[in-house]
Amino acid sequence: MCGIVGYIGPRQAADVLLSGLARLEYRGYDSAGIVVNGEQPDLEVRKTEGKLANLRQLLADRPVQGKSGIGHTRWATHGPPNEVNAHPHLDCSGKIVVVHNGIIENFAQLRTQLVSSGHRFVSDTDSEVIAHLIEHYLHHVADQDRPSERDFLQAVTQTIMRLEGAYALAIMHRDFPDMLVAARKDSPLIIGHGVGENIIASDIPAVLEYTHEVVVLHDGELALVHADDLEVFNLSLERLEPELMDIEWDLADTEKGEYEDFMLKEIYEQPRALRDTLRGRMADDGTLQLSELAMSDDEIRELRHVYLIACGTSYHAGRIAKILIERWAQLSVDVVASSEFRYGSPLIDEHTLIVAITQSGETTDTMAGVTEAHLKRARVIGITNVLGSRITREADGILYTVAGPEIGVAATKTFTTQIAAVTVLALKLAQVRGTLPQAEIEALFAELSRVPDLVERVLADTDAIVAAAALFEGVDSSLFLGRGIGVPVAMEGALKLKEISYIHAEAYPAGEMKHGPIALITSRVPVVAVATSSATHEKVLSNVAETQARDARVLLVGTQGDQKLAALADHVIYVPEVSELLSPIVSVVPLQLLAYHVTKARGCNPDMPRNLAKSVTVE
Repeated sequence: MCGIVGYIGPRQAADVLLSGLARLEYRGYDSAGIVVNGEQPDLEVRKTEGKLANLRQLLADRPVQGKSGIGHTRWATHGPPNEVNAHPHLDCSGKIVVVHNGIIENFAQLRTQLVSSGHRFVSDTDSEVIAHLIEHYLHHVADQDRPSERDFLQAVTQTIMRLEGAYALAIMHRDFPDMLVAARKDSPLIIGHGVGENIIASDIPAVLEYTHEVVVLHDGELALVHADDLEVFNLSLERLEPELMDIEWDLADTEKGEYEDFMLKEIYEQPRALRDTLRGRMADDGTLQLSELAMSDDEIRELRHVYLIACGTSYHAGRIAKILIERWAQLSVDVVASSEFRYGSPLIDEHTLIVAITQSGETTDTMAGVTEAHLKRARVIGITNVLGSRITREADGILYTVAGPEIGVAATKTFTTQIAAVTVLALKLAQVRGTLPQAEIEALFAELSRVPDLVERVLADTDAIVAAAALFEGVDSSLFLGRGIGVPVAMEGALKLKEISYIHAEAYPAGEMKHGPIALITSRVPVVAVATSSATHEKVLSNVAETQARDARVLLVGTQGDQKLAALADHVIYVPEVSELLSPIVSVVPLQLLAYHVTKARGCNPDMPRNLAKSVTVE
């Protein structure tokens, strides 16, 4: 969740830390802080409650100088978001300082033991125990007045072996201004490798201003970082060979450019992202190219069941994938929220395929499901947007979405590219299993390849969407309806609205309205329905008419040329015609823009919704 940046090199560390934290603020903005190891006899700590702007002002008033430092922007778990609980956290001596992303599950037990040994805590966080534990072990492995770098590294190793839970750590010691330590388990951490400088970060955007070469730390690894050197170790302090990875993202991809908000920019980037995700997926002979699945045709034919596991927006992509795979590949499919998957009793064996969808590739609940699946001998395919992320190492096969960095907390382009990826996957399964004629597969892929053009048409004329946002003025609740493949689209539309505008929104299959939810209908509860061309189109309109008869204000997303819609709605947003099973990408875009414009009208920040962060790396 939280953002971590560490720097060591020739530049002023505070400048690099602030720049990096600004690019990671989507990971948490409850509080922020930095520490610099500089010219003063003590570490220079600056931290504040609230967003990064508060820290920037504090540093303007009380600047710090130094060539190494670590910083943090927080999404609160243990302890309220205030200055005391903001990172960095120090030990009793004031020499050891830590920033941490994740949750230390046994922190209460560790804290009790440390307090009984004389350690003094000042925060409510689980993270502070890490600094005190390092102090404890350093006292036992070295002369406290003159520890060596190796002593410090050993103390860090002993500390993290005591930790239960997830962590990404950047650590400093006052007496070693030329050294940082990084470590990870179940939370992402990379090191940007520059010329005479190195940058620790919890996500790629923080390093792109300085380098495109990164080392991705794996679970159970730690790194000793100097300005001109980088060593990676396992927990036995055996040296490992770091693997450099070149990142193709541009710095401009992480900036707003001409747009007021990242979310709006990323909505408009969807045609490009979709084209990049689909590029090269069909050979000249009509064979779908998914060699990354690492499955033979025989293994695909032997499949008996598919589970899709995901969280949040990715879960809605999974709901769409279920419909496509069942219809085209004729395989039974279950879609399970990742947080529930491993605590249930899923029926899994070697003939089961697990498709794990995670934008970040690090989502804790989804990765726990991947581990569970492997224990039961299932094959796992991951769908992610991030090269080198945890799922790319733990899944048997990977499908990448090529959306580029997504900074806005509310997923937009990563959702539509996930739909594109699962559509190609469903067609590939059907092709190998022989459940769709080849001509139909080629026709569907050709139409899918034209979908980015249709999205561009939606984005070219948004006047009706802006006008429809007025329906939500002064309301507290809304209902989103759909049938068939329109249900997950409605679910995603409802999620977008509530997560950034804070208007309560519920999504239902339209036919379920009369089984309870219709009791909520009043003139102050807008109804949004996905009413594009489909096999159940007339039934959707009948369900909408039932809400209109009870004074609901209605917004319909419908297919261009459908003359019946205007009589049933206060507002209609028309989208280009496309085959029913390919329609979600086109029909969800107006709902993304609707949520955006409602949010702006309410004076909320669409890029930084309260209580949320971009990637969820805690359970």
